[in-house]
Amino acid sequence: MNVGLFLAIAGAAIAVAFSGTGSAKGIGLVATAASGAMSEDPKKFGKFILLVALPGTQGIYGFVMGFLTIQKIGLLEAQVVQLTMVQGLEVLFMNFPIAIAGLFSAIHQGKVCAAGVNLISKQEGEMGKALVMGVLVEFYAVLGLLVSIFVWLFLSF
Repeated sequence: MNVGLFLAIAGAAIAVAFSGTGSAKGIGLVATAASGAMSEDPKKFGKFILLVALPGTQGIYGFVMGFLTIQKIGLLEAQVVQLTMVQGLEVLFMNFPIAIAGLFSAIHQGKVCAAGVNLISKQEGEMGKALVMGVLVEFYAVLGLLVSIFVWLFLSF
């Protein structure tokens, strides 16, 4: 395997690993808060599940970018493109926006959603506000994914 191909595969792995790690941490934060709140009122599971699931989307975004990366370098069709080191670096760096944005936004979204669980525990009618605050953090993960996809679209080799 040449260095360029190695770097490209590393980029796909970084997108999936960082975003997935952020999602796992974010979901863990919210799920912990939700489990505690449900110990007092188990009927609120339906209200909490959206908040618990929300930080998981960054992991999906990282997976999408990882998939697009392996498609771009030909691994899916078994027609692997031989990349120069510079091209491999381009593919590696193409994955950084979603990797970094996914990691940090999922963790912080988990914190915001955990606070939303606390809000709903005390004021059940505030579900909409809790979701909106969580979605505001999501916006930056979406921007990271979009930048990665834009670079993916313009790379030609």
